[in-house]
Amino acid sequence: MTDTGTVHRRQHDLDRDVRLKAIREAAYNIRMGVLEQGQAQGEGYVGQGLGAADILAVVFRDQLTYDPSDPEWEGRDRFLLSTGHYALAAYSAFAEAGIVPREELLTYAADGSRLPMSGMSTYTPGMEISGGSLGHGLTLGVGHALGLRAQGKDAKTFVFFSDGELDEGSTWEAAMSAAHWQLGNLVAMVDMNGLQADGPTGDILSNEPQEERWASFGWDVHRVDGNDPVALLDAFDACVDGAQATGRPHVVICDTRVGAGVPLLENREKLHFMRVEAEDWPVCMGQLTHGYEAAAAAGTDGKVA
Repeated sequence: MTDTGTVHRRQHDLDRDVRLKAIREAAYNIRMGVLEQGQAQGEGYVGQGLGAADILAVVFRDQLTYDPSDPEWEGRDRFLLSTGHYALAAYSAFAEAGIVPREELLTYAADGSRLPMSGMSTYTPGMEISGGSLGHGLTLGVGHALGLRAQGKDAKTFVFFSDGELDEGSTWEAAMSAAHWQLGNLVAMVDMNGLQADGPTGDILSNEPQEERWASFGWDVHRVDGNDPVALLDAFDACVDGAQATGRPHVVICDTRVGAGVPLLENREKLHFMRVEAEDWPVCMGQLTHGYEAAAAAGTDGKVA
């Protein structure tokens, strides 16, 4: 039993402009948390975390139902992070959601921390699965969605994974299974940042056309600019409005930029794992804040420049 007064529920009844303002603020806070964790270690999967911040802001600030005081509350929606190395972005989203204290972000990847470099469910509140072995997240999501339906729960399963995981046959087996079992309570999101450990994703193994492939597997498909809160909100609203115990599973294909929101990191060589000089972290934070404040002053829709 949870204290229902602490439950965060989907914000679809609020004014759209209010929702977008909250999402934009959350995305800024998530990005700043990513930089703070990177600064604490001097390195990390910072570029991916910055690129994914808008997606996580929409999901955690606007779409998920959860209780920050009770991360294992049975009525919660499930958020599964398949890309375990994106953990610093998830931790920052957890901090924004109130699941972990924000000051704890500074312990990222330190000995004895609850926030290891790759996400592990045994250590971190809110981390549903251990996601270091790529290509397993959607399979686990199928199991979660089936289990929730078998228990008669209205909760939904959200799975975050990367374009590099589209190289894995297990991802497509899961996609086929989800459609076969008519898992309308399953919402997947793919971070299409065009980068994986060995180089550009398209050079390693071409995975386009994505929309047609997912549609052919029987999924409801949306493809959007993953750094545009307006487009993301529209896509997730459509998915979650259509999410039922039985029906077509949903996927949001998100084209993102590595390092989004921080020009110094966007314009450097696109490295899978970034090491940043100590004197550059304050520059990154200053660029992030300047961009956020300039967008707010201009009254834009929150899309990072």
